Amino acid sequence: MRILLCLLLAAPMFGQHTKDDDAIRSLVQSYLDARDRDDAKAVGALFTEDADQLVSNGEWRRGREELVKGTLASTRNGGKRTLTVETIRYIAPDVAIANARYDLTNASETRHMWSTFVTVRNKGGWQIAAIRNMLPAK
Repeated sequence: MRILLCLLLAAPMFGQHTKDDDAIRSLVQSYLDARDRDDAKAVGALFTEDADQLVSNGEWRRGREELVKGTLASTRNGGKRTLTVETIRYIAPDVAIANARYDLTNASETRHMWSTFVTVRNKGGWQIAAIRNMLPAK
């Protein structure tokens, strides 16, 4: 009986995570779409003001303006990018970590990487607070 009561009380939380999972997946896809469109305003709107990104070559972009500039510059280098969110873990009700497979394909190769998105929920919805890109060692 206690187990049933616990499950019934927890049920609304499961529904909320599903809704938030969908929003976070959509946020990551919006990031990729805005990059593909070379849309600085749309990319910038997805990030918190103090967002940062550590990319696989070691460059550390700090602040929304620097992040948008670096993101669009790397996109202009060409290639097809895909991001597939594999896991989402909530570390607080309004903070989640999304891990995504990140594939970059150009004429000569495909690089298989990982991207970790730290996302935060504010009044306007979910935004990206940080990205960490990693090229796994072979």
